[in-house]
Amino acid sequence: MTKNGQPTPLAPLAFPLVGSHLIEASAGTGKTYTIAMLYVRLVLGHGGGSAFPGGPLTPPDILVVTFTEAATEELRDRIRARLAEAAARFREDPAGIRPPDDPDPLHHLRAGYPPDQWPVCARRLELAAEWMDEAAVSTIHGWCNRMLREHAFDSGSPFLQNLETDQRALAAETVRDYWRTFVYPLDQDGAATFLACWSAPDALQRVVGPLLGHAGRLPEPDGPANVLRAMREERQQRLAELKRPWAAWSEELRDLFDKAKAAKAIDGRKLRSDWYGNWLDALRDWATMPDHEMPDLGKGWDRLKREGIAEAWTKGTPPDHPAFEAISRLKPALEALPNPKPALLAHAVRWIARTLDEARRRRAEIDFDDLLTGLDAALRGPLGDRLADIIRRQFPVALVDEFQDTDPVQYRIFERVYQVAENRQDCALVLIGDPKQAIYAFRGADIHTYLKARRAVGNRVFTLDTNFRSTGAMVEAANHCFRRAEEEEGG
Repeated sequence: MTKNGQPTPLAPLAFPLVGSHLIEASAGTGKTYTIAMLYVRLVLGHGGGSAFPGGPLTPPDILVVTFTEAATEELRDRIRARLAEAAARFREDPAGIRPPDDPDPLHHLRAGYPPDQWPVCARRLELAAEWMDEAAVSTIHGWCNRMLREHAFDSGSPFLQNLETDQRALAAETVRDYWRTFVYPLDQDGAATFLACWSAPDALQRVVGPLLGHAGRLPEPDGPANVLRAMREERQQRLAELKRPWAAWSEELRDLFDKAKAAKAIDGRKLRSDWYGNWLDALRDWATMPDHEMPDLGKGWDRLKREGIAEAWTKGTPPDHPAFEAISRLKPALEALPNPKPALLAHAVRWIARTLDEARRRRAEIDFDDLLTGLDAALRGPLGDRLADIIRRQFPVALVDEFQDTDPVQYRIFERVYQVAENRQDCALVLIGDPKQAIYAFRGADIHTYLKARRAVGNRVFTLDTNFRSTGAMVEAANHCFRRAEEEEGG
């Protein structure tokens, strides 16, 4: 529990194995070692008042979740090894009791049981070690897949579905269908505008792919033909308004600058006649050519502003002309002209996502994201309470490793089943992570999800505060950097 806002150092043999808790474990602090030790305690039913109230558990009862297949196998092996090591410790001759200062928690764990119970404890641990091949240690996607299959009635999931891990071919085919349906029929101007955004289906697919999971949050615009037509009309109208005064202004400025040059009132090093001549020609041509959208002024964008003219003027008061103020607003206004690209992209994403979902339903295919969203939807559906209760009874204890890499959907699943803020006393959810290692935003991890969970557990936050991998100086240097960042953020 937190004290004075700081997490409590975790004692592996006293940690409460009921309710919801967060363990903050930096790199090198023995996180996997601690998970394995908690697993041993759960198998033994150890802990007195801090024990799981349902008594000893077996490996199929204890859900352990991490985020890669490699990490899953490593964790399974480490837990199995720890169970076997604990069993061997309980098999030792009581006469060979180790010294009281033995730092291994297994020594103190064994000392908490009378010697006549040691054979029973050893046997329970041995059976658990042998059972680890069937233990509920898996990735979040693997576990969601299992829940959808085992609880198909309550989740509303089809019995027969194919997990297709590579959807690129189907996605490419769907994008080409979009191109044939909406791009080929465009008129010449519309096609040119669309191709200026995406030159080919492959280019469109590269942009659309990362957005498919967010299709439901995008607006539903008209089809490309209507979008381009409406946008072209609005863009031409606003462009014409911006161009209207500049044909006359360009000649007025030319006359003004020529007279000033003859009177030696301008610095030729800052406003040469060939420079302003080219700039004013560009403005005149832009103003008189309907399809010309951006004049090529180069440094003229700054020199023709009021400040630039004042800097170049050498005699008397710099002139005042509405063009000097208008040039400051012209480039931002041209860059802000109605752009069809966002609406075209929104339409493409929504159509492709919908069509792709329909194709996958026909083929009875799902991908990894469907596993998460499917279970999440089932838990929020009409049978959600029943499904959450079934899962909670099936896995009364869950240990979620690398929790800092959890995304909002994943956390919503665990929160729905284990009700983090309620701190239920008939189950246990232990979240283990380190916000300093939250580096997977590109694949959906969200540090705000971690912070939300931290608020939900209240003061039930523990920490592993000893680094066994780095030197003291390295740890202090890292802590100093994070302290500075926290101080600056707080200030």
